[in-house]
Amino acid sequence: MADERGPEKDDKTGRFITGNSGGGRPKGSRNKLGEAFLEDVLADWEANGPAAIREVRETKPDAYLRVVASILPKDLNVNINQTDHMTDEQLVERIRSLDAAIRPFLDVEGAGRAGGDAGPQTAH
Repeated sequence: MADERGPEKDDKTGRFITGNSGGGRPKGSRNKLGEAFLEDVLADWEANGPAAIREVRETKPDAYLRVVASILPKDLNVNINQTDHMTDEQLVERIRSLDAAIRPFLDVEGAGRAGGDAGPQTAH
């Protein structure tokens, strides 16, 4: 019940009753404050952001790295397998290309063997 002390409250919970027009902040005021704050931060960032980043990087590298790490995704996929999207034919061609690239190095190692076989050597 409302009285001279202020807005209406629920007697059991002590909470303000929904729709109470007797007090509290005006509807939308929190959003307006948040929007104004973000606009001010954006304006400051646009004017000073790059210089602030540079200063922090130069004077407080630990804080700079902490910020960089905090904005990275928690699950960073570092899989750099470039063959996932390749067809079987493309994979075979890639293997042949790699074989041709490394063959001269294998031939140098196998030059002392009969027939110049560049196959794998086994320990005896």
